[in-house]
Amino acid sequence: MSEKLNHLIENEPKLQGAITGISIRDGETGEKLYGHNGDVRLRPASNMKLLTAAAALSVLGEDYRFTTEVLTEGSITNNQLDGNLFLKGKGDPTLMPEDFDMFAKKVKESGIDVINGDIIADDTWYDDVRLSPGLVWSDEHWYYGAQISALTVSPDKDFDAGTVVVEVAPADTGDSPVVTVSPDTDYVQVKNNAKTTTPGGEEDLTLNRIHGENVITIDGTIPADSANVKEWMAVWEPTGYALDLFRQSLEERGITWTGRVKTGQAPKKADVLHTGKSMPLSELLVPFMKLSNNTHAEILVKEMGKVVHDEGSWEKGLDVVESEMKSLGMTSDTTVIRDGSGISHMNLLPPDELSRLLYNVQDKEWFDTYLNALPNSNASDRMKGGTLRHRMNDVSIQAKTGTIDGVSTLSGYAEATNGSKFIFSIMLNNLLDEEDGPEIEDKIVKILVNQ
Repeated sequence: MSEKLNHLIENEPKLQGAITGISIRDGETGEKLYGHNGDVRLRPASNMKLLTAAAALSVLGEDYRFTTEVLTEGSITNNQLDGNLFLKGKGDPTLMPEDFDMFAKKVKESGIDVINGDIIADDTWYDDVRLSPGLVWSDEHWYYGAQISALTVSPDKDFDAGTVVVEVAPADTGDSPVVTVSPDTDYVQVKNNAKTTTPGGEEDLTLNRIHGENVITIDGTIPADSANVKEWMAVWEPTGYALDLFRQSLEERGITWTGRVKTGQAPKKADVLHTGKSMPLSELLVPFMKLSNNTHAEILVKEMGKVVHDEGSWEKGLDVVESEMKSLGMTSDTTVIRDGSGISHMNLLPPDELSRLLYNVQDKEWFDTYLNALPNSNASDRMKGGTLRHRMNDVSIQAKTGTIDGVSTLSGYAEATNGSKFIFSIMLNNLLDEEDGPEIEDKIVKILVNQ
């Protein structure tokens, strides 16, 4: 195995000038079987989520649920609330438009038809820092760079919180394509500069969101016979997005108010009218890890900071992650952790430390949940195979993928053809094209499992 791996590293043209880090351990004993730059700090990309998920399971627990509260301030008489109505978010990244309909329904069922006050969204469970410091500015309008708020919305069951789905459909040649935004919200505006071109051409659309605004611009061309184009776009200030959906739902229930619709903080003495609960963490980990959801990672970091230190910030949350990594056998003085998702290029982990973590978590009571959340090369279903569903279907591995500019990583668990179990961490850094990484990683894994 060592000879084959060394030969691949030395002779693969796409690895020339790059940094290759590999750590392979016996899955039963933890003994290190192979290493190449295993002690070198490298950018892990989304392999950072392996740390975040382990810390969250250890600190929050498999049964942990996020909550969202509808609160009132004042008395209710004759179907009128003399005071303000609050929607307080506590980090739930799985809220969807129908949840806001449920919140409005609960308000109606409580006997409130008129609110003599304001409708207020409260996102103070976390701090107001929306983007992690290492996020590249050009990523902020895409779903994987969405802003972090304690009150946010997901457009579908992928739970890409803080985003809307923009769909562009071709029209007649020469006309502007048809654009729809879901969920339907006035919070986001579209500036459609695109044109429908003659059939048979190539689609060439670009979508962008203006910094500091919720105006999505669409430029370029789409052929008349093209399939629809869908993009998940991050909104600016997701709290306002959630508040707009709540406002719509209240209006649809015939509930009126005399004051403003705004953001603010609910008083401690406010009465809880309804508490919505998310799925347990054990279930949330599936879309988080299978689909590599960055927003979930950063929300979990802030939630750990809130639970342990009563401060929902990256600083306090990452303190918790680092503390948990020490308790799980990692050496923190050889790592740099700047976020929970791995999107930052400032994160640095040695492959040996990551493979050590993967070995040590095997004896935790929550390990089956952890393992189940990893993408599985033997499954074609999206919520089972995840980011591995189109890779290595002829071998058996459960592993986390990772990709940022110039970086491709893969770390997890493998079963060899002879039944032996291995733990591996592969980190490819300084690639000219990160899209070359998966093919090389797959070759490495196949050498491992077919020895």
